[in-house]
Amino acid sequence: MGEIRLHEGELNVMELLWSNKALAARDIAKIIKEYIGWEKNTTYTVIKRLIDKGAIIREDPGFICRANISKKKIQNTETQVLLNQLYNGSVSNFISVYLADQKLSGKDIEELRKIIADQTSSLIEAQ
Repeated sequence: MGEIRLHEGELNVMELLWSNKALAARDIAKIIKEYIGWEKNTTYTVIKRLIDKGAIIREDPGFICRANISKKKIQNTETQVLLNQLYNGSVSNFISVYLADQKLSGKDIEELRKIIADQTSSLIEAQ
């Protein structure tokens, strides 16, 4: 399966499936109508597009939908696209720009230190 990109409307449907594992299309449409206001046909169109992209698997009977891609995979893809578009693919460039305007707590700083320490030890082990 190639890289799957999802737009915001598609992410609304995927969030439901990531939370619920499997839902009938009619139930997805009811939930989306209640929370977002889409008509059933709009939701069904988005579901069809997600099936065509390979993000959802449809099972019959009952038009049961299941996520065919993890949330983590989508997060990684979209984060990489954002890094490439806005920060020349540089994680350190993104972090320095982002953190310049943030007020970090001591806990945040400690968590960042731990992430860097874990990355450093992984790099050393790989050599």
